[in-house]
Amino acid sequence: MRFSPLLEQLIETLRCLPGVGPKTAQRMALQLLTRGRDNGKRLAQSLAEAIEHIGHCQQCRIFSETEFCEICTSMHRDPALLCIVENPIDVSAIEQTNIFKGKYFVLLGHLSPLDGMGPEEIGISKLKSYFHQGNIQEVIIATNPTVEGEATAHYISELAKQYAIKVTRIARGVAIGSELEYIDPNTLAHALMGRELI
Repeated sequence: MRFSPLLEQLIETLRCLPGVGPKTAQRMALQLLTRGRDNGKRLAQSLAEAIEHIGHCQQCRIFSETEFCEICTSMHRDPALLCIVENPIDVSAIEQTNIFKGKYFVLLGHLSPLDGMGPEEIGISKLKSYFHQGNIQEVIIATNPTVEGEATAHYISELAKQYAIKVTRIARGVAIGSELEYIDPNTLAHALMGRELI
């Protein structure tokens, strides 16, 4: 069945969201028009305001409505400790641990030449300028454990070493509460290689 042109346009627009296929987009659109028109108006207004007013922190590149984000302007953060992540959502995940008290640098992606993502696209020139200032003593690389994430981690590690900065990588391995028989071999291999004294 074909819907009206505006409804088809709404459905197609909703499909830009991650994990939203044709059927889900159709259900969302019909729900908004059937019982959620006020919610739809609020959603549209919030989306328009977010797109208009949310940019990136000029220092760490996380999403921010101000020139510098709350983390970068905090006096309670250690400026000598820099955690490098791929995406803003990764900062949120680390912050939920309440353990890390340093600063961040968000790459907004990872090295992937096939996708047109080279050093400039992930902010390496800005990162180099931070390294050059000489304030950073340790870089914690927290890129995803994918082929691209590992390549990005290696690239940044080699760069940081040129500035005599200590480089560490977040540990990977067995999750708390899991059983060894259900863990995939790659994860178990990383856990064995990254073992530590107790």
